[in-house]
Amino acid sequence: MIHIGIPVHNERETIGPLLWRIRELLYGERRQFHVLVCDDASEDGTDEALERYPRVLPLTVLRNEERRGYAASLDRLIRATLRRSDYPRRDAFVSMQGDFSDPPERLPEMLRRFEGGADLVTVARGDAEPFARRLTRAGGRLCARPLLSAPAVTDPYASLRLYRLFALERAVAAGDGPLLPYGGWAANAALLLQVWPFVRRFEEIPHDPHPLRRYRDARFRAGEQLRQLFAAGRDRALREIGRQIAEAA
Repeated sequence: MIHIGIPVHNERETIGPLLWRIRELLYGERRQFHVLVCDDASEDGTDEALERYPRVLPLTVLRNEERRGYAASLDRLIRATLRRSDYPRRDAFVSMQGDFSDPPERLPEMLRRFEGGADLVTVARGDAEPFARRLTRAGGRLCARPLLSAPAVTDPYASLRLYRLFALERAVAAGDGPLLPYGGWAANAALLLQVWPFVRRFEEIPHDPHPLRRYRDARFRAGEQLRQLFAAGRDRALREIGRQIAEAA
């Protein structure tokens, strides 16, 4: 079973088309899948847009009554998936954004790599990025170096990833607090760091954005990303995991 977790906030315009595209891709591949959406207190009618989709694909909608942020929503989706699954060694969790910035067309290839034995599948970073993002990446390398201890991964900040549930289960069990205490890019980097010790096989596939697709207006805030990365880089538990990974490399 493939579980797809999508945190959303004010995604009324994109979440419906995204779910329909996932349905087309995975039904066409004859895949067993279940989509979980965490609506993070949206105010634009996202909840109404989601209402009709349980009739056309396997879908569970979770809702935060108050805004909790991307990291808390992703954490909730991971834990809900772990409760649903009886076969963590055979099932997978895919994390992705709800605005088409993560191309769903990569899903079939990610699933093929998973079925071939990969415990973690990531998507390589594209070549062309706005200047603000490139600058933020450079700053992130300086202030969050312990989060970059998995050098085989091209983009430690990416949200589109596939994890074998067993690895996520072990990462959750290893901690005694929130799995993702930091937001934005720092949440994705911290999750990668915590899962990495339990990954036996890793694979990465090329980034392939859709040339004609229009995305929502960007919500990227360089200052907030750097603040979260700086805080995560000073986290003692994450620094210790990074040290262990570096020593084992």
